[in-house]
Amino acid sequence: SSMRRFVPAVDMIASNSAAFAAIRPGGSVVTWGDGFSGGNSSSVDEELCGIKKVYSTHGAFAALKEDGSVVTWGKRDQGADSSAAQKDLAQVVDIFATDSAFAALIIDGSVVSWGDVERGGDNSSVFREIMGHERMGAVEGGEKGDQDVVSVFSTLGAFAALRKDRSVITWGHLHYGGDHSIVAPLLRDVHQICAGDAAFAAVRSDGIALAWGERFSGGMTDEVADQLSGVRQVVSTEKAFAAIKDDGSVVTWGNADLGGNSDSVKDQLSDVVEIFGAKSAFAALRQDGSLVTWGHGPWGGDSSSVSQDLASEVVRVYSNSVAFAALKTSGGVVTWGHPNGGGNSSKVQGDLVNVQRIVSTWKAFAALTEGGSVVTWGNSEGGGSSISLKAQLASGVVDVFSTLGAFAALKADGSVVAWGTRKHGGEVAAKKSLLGPV
Repeated sequence: SSMRRFVPAVDMIASNSAAFAAIRPGGSVVTWGDGFSGGNSSSVDEELCGIKKVYSTHGAFAALKEDGSVVTWGKRDQGADSSAAQKDLAQVVDIFATDSAFAALIIDGSVVSWGDVERGGDNSSVFREIMGHERMGAVEGGEKGDQDVVSVFSTLGAFAALRKDRSVITWGHLHYGGDHSIVAPLLRDVHQICAGDAAFAAVRSDGIALAWGERFSGGMTDEVADQLSGVRQVVSTEKAFAAIKDDGSVVTWGNADLGGNSDSVKDQLSDVVEIFGAKSAFAALRQDGSLVTWGHGPWGGDSSSVSQDLASEVVRVYSNSVAFAALKTSGGVVTWGHPNGGGNSSKVQGDLVNVQRIVSTWKAFAALTEGGSVVTWGNSEGGGSSISLKAQLASGVVDVFSTLGAFAALKADGSVVAWGTRKHGGEVAAKKSLLGPV
């Protein structure tokens, strides 16, 4: 019909540290970026049809097909080699990842994992606990069993599976949270799980919070255990946790310099409604719209240079590895942190109006405005400079995606524009014919 003048060339874009994978209508996939990390999918192109969603580790992709099967490519030791698991990879409903292993949740409540055996790729130690009710033959009449896994969470090197009875099963590297035996007797009725780089935190339905994993990364709550009741939610940086309590106060633990110690702002941490965790600092949004920060000062923990701008009307906070960007009710943006890594946005302040949301690479930001334009700042090689694409990014952008060093903008006509470092996917020219408007 005349309604459908064009078919958008791309529906959705997935990314890992250095490559992009765009899903096209009809379920085919186009990849670009670092070839070893999945930017080259020629080894599996035949199988890349009917794709529903693409997931990633640091350097590999796993594509879930409409028929419930899975196709993997990229770095073999980071999850691209799924040959040993393939016989079990049917009826997959969701996929989760550490930095180098995948775990697939099967419709029967079981979990299949593959990839780096040191980092979650081998779940044989807990196989019986996560094999689902159908294989155990324990449940009559096809009811879901209590032991069925309903969701999976991951640090860089371990998985934690939440079962239907709200119990938790872990596997993977000991120093990444793969062993929860220290809290096992207390880990019941789990309501929320939060993962840092090397530790997990869990909140029970009675408001008690617990943690396990690498002790200097938040895996040990000893110093604050008596304060961890009445907890509503836990948020993490890479190596620390922050718990928001029902009364709006905050308790922190983990690496003291990276957010675990909030003493410097203790008197300001009241009426907190939401906390945003970056790589090494936290930002707490208070009921009155003001923002409080702590953690590694140069990378965003210290926001004193913009304290006036953060005193009210903050709506949401975004971060990259070294800086923060706060979105205000006015649609404007306030930045702080490493000046060359996105902390200084003075050059583009005039363009930062009606901002809808912000996406980041390792050291740059890209803001998508309500008018469909994209504004970038931060490290110029890493995506902070998009001057050569000014015309293409001035309108019609509907979404922005990123790797560690490049951005890809999806336009309303289905075309894709990419910029940033080439080895991270900043160059899409070679695939233009596949990605342009059909």
